[in-house]
Amino acid sequence: MQGSSQEMSTGLADLGLDPSGHIHWNLGWKDLHSKAEELGEARLTSDGVLLAVTGDRTGRSPNDRFIVDEAGMAEDVWWGEVNRPTAPAVFERLLAKTQHHLDEAPDLFVKDAFCGADPEYRMPVRLVTEKAWHAAFMHNMFVRATEKELENHDPQFTILHAPELKSSMSDGVNSEVFVIIALDRGLVIIGGTHYAGEIKKAIFTVMNHILPARGILPMHCSANTDGHNPALFFGLSGTGKTTLSADPKRALVGDDEHGWSERGVFNFEGGCYAKLISLSKEDEPAIYATTSMPGSILENVVLNADGTPDFDNSSLTQNTRGSYPIEYIENRTPDSMAGNPTHVVFLTCDAFGVLPPLSRLSPEQAAYHFMSGYTAKVAGTEMGVTQPQATFSTCFGAPFMPRHPSVYADLLSEKIRKNESSCWLINTGWIAGGADASSRIKISWTRNLLNAALNGDLENVVFVKDERFGFEIPTTCEGVPEEILQPRETWEDKKRYDNVANLLAQMFIENFNQYTSVCSEEVLGAGPKQILID
Repeated sequence: MQGSSQEMSTGLADLGLDPSGHIHWNLGWKDLHSKAEELGEARLTSDGVLLAVTGDRTGRSPNDRFIVDEAGMAEDVWWGEVNRPTAPAVFERLLAKTQHHLDEAPDLFVKDAFCGADPEYRMPVRLVTEKAWHAAFMHNMFVRATEKELENHDPQFTILHAPELKSSMSDGVNSEVFVIIALDRGLVIIGGTHYAGEIKKAIFTVMNHILPARGILPMHCSANTDGHNPALFFGLSGTGKTTLSADPKRALVGDDEHGWSERGVFNFEGGCYAKLISLSKEDEPAIYATTSMPGSILENVVLNADGTPDFDNSSLTQNTRGSYPIEYIENRTPDSMAGNPTHVVFLTCDAFGVLPPLSRLSPEQAAYHFMSGYTAKVAGTEMGVTQPQATFSTCFGAPFMPRHPSVYADLLSEKIRKNESSCWLINTGWIAGGADASSRIKISWTRNLLNAALNGDLENVVFVKDERFGFEIPTTCEGVPEEILQPRETWEDKKRYDNVANLLAQMFIENFNQYTSVCSEEVLGAGPKQILID
């Protein structure tokens, strides 16, 4: 619908906006997709699914993300390379440019929604953007408001989104792209990038700052349940959160962002944002089905001549994406909520080929690995990453965690102890010589291991303790070759394995030095150690 003058005065004038173009308020997905096609922002696949291309920014731009350093909520931010401060004057200057740019846009699209499926903890949010397809992305990815809820919708945070506006070094930022969060003003400004993921990750960052003060753990994880045993899957993009949580035998809670309250887990989102590169109908049938459902959005996917998606084509980026409402997954919890997790799973994409496909962790080891957040950045998820790179990302989501890591780790440890949750570490990356010598572990093997852990099928299996990392490894699992369970046995050169494993252990130790002053002796003792090689 078009906005009335009253809506404009109460909804946009308070944001410093006085638009000269058409204002489109809370259009449904059909109208938004139609406008996106009409305005030349996107095209349709042969199945009628919207396809958008984002240009040279096909992933997040972490070096261009800032939090305003000012009195108030920002005083609790853990400043550093991840949480980069910017001065209020820089924000004001770019805010004014963003407001002017949006005022001059021929069309503005306003989309109101919520972040958080639990009504007790959800946050009302608003997007004001110059692009219909980004408003459609907002429609898919956030919890959709009812018509009645829209009547009294009062956003706690608003994103002013101007992808066509480019900044410069003279504006006090690092490039033509800027993503700036002003915590105390309830504002986010985004410019210079069409990559839609910046929208949801900005609000995720806000939630990660707000919720711990209420005793709620915000988590970069997926979640599912069989009705009795909810499970969490922590991991960075590309490690398997979306793939492994979409299980036909378990109901999906959500694929990326959740909160853990006293009464259980709730999804932050109303949709899923799945990686589509090399998508297989056989391995990922639920996700594959969404790519032909009108209402979904494909991002940076290349089409064949007949208009069908070529999911193996990475000529635009490895980080091809699909956005779809969570309702498109048939097997899901109806309210995007579940009880307290029985299982906590950490997913890592080990490029070194050292970590086993599955290992069992003690609560202390869980805390250690949660704070370490070891994985490899997968090609395409960030600008400039073209090959797997080993990295440590605190809480498996450092780019989105504004507070000190110990805040999140303490909350996780408290909830694991209280609920007696089992903890597992799964390597979805490589063994057999690492990324340079082998292919990634088969999804089918990972699923078999995961299902065995969640279903209790490993309770009577013999486990052996890894002398270097301390965790326990099963010696057998149905449907999985026994020889892959012990990574050392998959390496032709065992001495080389020992050297590489010691290198990785040392990387863990050096990374964790930054947390030694805030961790207990038990957690510090749960880390790996180097083994003397003869």
